[in-house]
Amino acid sequence: MRKVEEPEHEELGALEDKTEALTLRSKRTERARKKQAKKTTKTNRPSQDLLSLPYELMLNILALLRPSDIFNLQRVSRAFHRFIVEDEGRIARAITSWRYVCLERCFRLPVLMELIDPSIRAYVQSPERQELLAIHKKPYQHVQVPDPTEVCTCLTCLLRWSSLCLIVDFAHWQRNLDVGEPIPMIPRGKHPEWNQTLIASNAAIVRKALRSPLWHARLLEAHLDSATRSIRRHAANKGNKRRRFHMSKEDLESGSDLFLERSGPPSFDFPFHRDNYYMLEAYLPNRGWNAEQERWMYVPAEQHDIDIGYIVKWADRQNKAAAESQAR
Repeated sequence: MRKVEEPEHEELGALEDKTEALTLRSKRTERARKKQAKKTTKTNRPSQDLLSLPYELMLNILALLRPSDIFNLQRVSRAFHRFIVEDEGRIARAITSWRYVCLERCFRLPVLMELIDPSIRAYVQSPERQELLAIHKKPYQHVQVPDPTEVCTCLTCLLRWSSLCLIVDFAHWQRNLDVGEPIPMIPRGKHPEWNQTLIASNAAIVRKALRSPLWHARLLEAHLDSATRSIRRHAANKGNKRRRFHMSKEDLESGSDLFLERSGPPSFDFPFHRDNYYMLEAYLPNRGWNAEQERWMYVPAEQHDIDIGYIVKWADRQNKAAAESQAR
């Protein structure tokens, strides 16, 4: 009888799979492995950034910065941007309370028209009253006239608007003053396009300050920088014997305006032309020196309310005179 042959695989027995996964070794896989390990480490590590600190401590740290530093910090991340925007008012007050004690009282903000009592707005914006303000609204070459529908046009607010616009314009020409390059002069009656663009840009910055405490603080920072640069320029001029504010190296490094609280020359006259920039050191409006008390006296913040009271009385007289005229 013929022998039946068994299949070959039965003679070899059961097959055992001994293949192993190949170890991938390349620059790409090594970078991916390190990246994953770094992510895992960051996830397991407790947060140690500034925003993880207690709120009061975080606010105290930010108060030591300049307003320009706060704007830079705002661009670091969305978390910082959100924190600064939500607490902008407190941060700005914390900074100005020690850096700009003097300048904050010299350069107060004009009041927005939307914040004035609706029953009084018509008096403030009346054409008859706007004609009376023609001399105060005379356009300067370096200051844009405020929009009467946006900003209060009482005398106090007009002066506040002009002073804030001057801060931006004076800061713009500091480089020319430092290097001795003449500031371009504009003939009377001419309105070159470059100047209209410049004063419009200055006014746009001031409008930001009207609604943002941090932008207002940024303007004060810019003016302190302009004042210190101007004082140093004039101090280096040995032929200039005029009285000036004493500013030490420590005052300059402190980043504070407290040295302007000392006795010094009055500088409340408005620089009506850029020619005045050459001899201007520290423009500090809305204050005067009290010789008896030996300190500076500032125009109170309530001066706007006093001016509004005058406008209401003026409107009442106008209405009374009109009623009497109709009765005749």
